[in-house]
Amino acid sequence: MTMQFAKDAPIPNPGVMDIAAYVPGKESAPGVAKVYKLSSNETPLGPSPKVREALENVLQHLEIYPDGSATKLRDAIAEVHGLNTANILCSNGSDELLGLLCQTYLGAGDEGIFTEHGFLVYKIQIMAAGATPVIAPETGLKADVDAILERVTERTKIVFLANPNNPTGTYMPADEVRRLHAGLPPHVVLVLDAAYAEYVRRNDYESGIELVSANRNVVMTRTFSKIYGLAALRIGWMYAPAAIVDAVNRVRGPFNVNAAAIAAGAAAIRDRALVDRAIAHNDEWLRRVSDALTELGLEVTPSVGNFVLIHFPKDGAHTAEAADAYLTARGYILRRVAGYGLPDALRMTIGSAEANEGVLNALKEFLR
Repeated sequence: MTMQFAKDAPIPNPGVMDIAAYVPGKESAPGVAKVYKLSSNETPLGPSPKVREALENVLQHLEIYPDGSATKLRDAIAEVHGLNTANILCSNGSDELLGLLCQTYLGAGDEGIFTEHGFLVYKIQIMAAGATPVIAPETGLKADVDAILERVTERTKIVFLANPNNPTGTYMPADEVRRLHAGLPPHVVLVLDAAYAEYVRRNDYESGIELVSANRNVVMTRTFSKIYGLAALRIGWMYAPAAIVDAVNRVRGPFNVNAAAIAAGAAAIRDRALVDRAIAHNDEWLRRVSDALTELGLEVTPSVGNFVLIHFPKDGAHTAEAADAYLTARGYILRRVAGYGLPDALRMTIGSAEANEGVLNALKEFLR
């Protein structure tokens, strides 16, 4: 019997080709001798020196599969944050967790909500799960609880809130996060993406641990890519109710966190001295950079992360596009954020003193 096929090539599932692929920040400036990459919110301090020893031990046994449960890493996270290890699930970067949550709780006909200038991966993963992305407008570049709740329907199954938000650097106070949660139906999963939580120095901010502990439908995700300086190893984790951990565990890959990541993450999270140095460096330079940019006549969105959003005129000689080209030609790579609905802005990571001062001097020349 001869089989008949209607198509002459593989066809992606409906909706896949409608997804706009994620475009990371630039990494190079052709023709420039020294490059300062301030486009990906990486820490200028690098990882803990304790990571090197941990990695050297792993290198002796690369033939062995990693622990599929990432037990040592989960134990270290639980120890540092005072959590139950059973409620922690680790991943290949927190991006993987966002996808796994969508895969677990969304399907065709469902809706996932995120805010107007929220992380682009939310939309990608919602659409990849076959669901419909719903955008809630922000107010003053800040997430708006009422705008989010107004868009909740019987089809809503998940709400993503980046807190603090990237690329704006703004945050939602704890009482507003609790008001948001209180307004959601109990079957809707509230995902609090706290990738930049370690940098926040505000008394009214909470990363989400308390809200997760007290409820059945809240998840907090975190990353080792920022303050811990382990972006190359891709380590993320979530703290969630047992039922959600159990469900996500059923769809994740059996060895989704590699052995190097497990060892390095466990060593890094216990190095409190590194975290303190990173916080001190960021506190100093976030203020200095923000003040200097304001003195240059540029608008800066107040940030609680390790980056600033810089606004430029919409037209004339000093647009964001022109500034980006000028800076890149001198080796300073910032992040265009037009894909986030902010075509007239650049996002600048707080880098080393040399990098920060270099950008400020270059922008001063540019604005002349």
